[in-house]
Amino acid sequence: MAFDRQFHSLEDYLTSTMSDVDGVLDDGGGAGFPVKGREIEATVLFADITGFSTRTLSLSPAATLIFVQNFFAWITAEALDGRPGIVDKYIGDEVMVVFSAEFGSVDPFADAVQAAAAMSRHDPLAYQPHIGIASGPVIVGYAGTAFRYNVSVFGEPVALAARCAAVKPDDLTSRVYSNIVMPAVEWGERDLSVVVPPAGDESTYPRFELQGTRDVPMKGLGTVSVREIYNTSFWTPSISATDRAEAGLKFLQANGRYWPR
Repeated sequence: MAFDRQFHSLEDYLTSTMSDVDGVLDDGGGAGFPVKGREIEATVLFADITGFSTRTLSLSPAATLIFVQNFFAWITAEALDGRPGIVDKYIGDEVMVVFSAEFGSVDPFADAVQAAAAMSRHDPLAYQPHIGIASGPVIVGYAGTAFRYNVSVFGEPVALAARCAAVKPDDLTSRVYSNIVMPAVEWGERDLSVVVPPAGDESTYPRFELQGTRDVPMKGLGTVSVREIYNTSFWTPSISATDRAEAGLKFLQANGRYWPR
């Protein structure tokens, strides 16, 4: 069912709602800086590309740009396909998406897990993104100065989602195509088949497997108990992401849209 999107960006949201903090502080040297934002409950999804540095080592800068842009176009389409998530930012090969009741989610955590599953299910170029999910209080606020600023979310769930995305599968002897990681307390007693209903033949040949709770050390956060959803079905691409990037660059050059110096 299509979702009627009310906000297309965090800036849309912030300019359309009342702020919880809005003032100017002294930087300690006599210059002022603004602090403006709105506090909300949200779920943060963090994803990046497996083996990005190695896979793009032989690519030219322009081809690397195409490689990354293809990833962002694909992952954003999967993350936001009928779901009320808002892309917070793109950084290098990383993307962060935010889900909240403020943006239209009935269950932000479930929306984030379903978005992650969609990314893992539909990965024709085998980007195999590392995906971390975490929920809690955040603030949507302006970051920067009058010269340059953007709107982002800040709070512990941001760091926790990024740390979860860095967690590697516990059983490295088996083939795990992709891994979705979240704090165990957030999963609670949820049923995987309800949160991520089987698609196609997945009822007969399960694609996703919910793992038991395990404790993992996370930089700056101590030890965190996590649950993981393994995708054990390998996707063999008809063309690699790097080859597609090279082909895209040749297409631009052949059509007079690339002028190397």
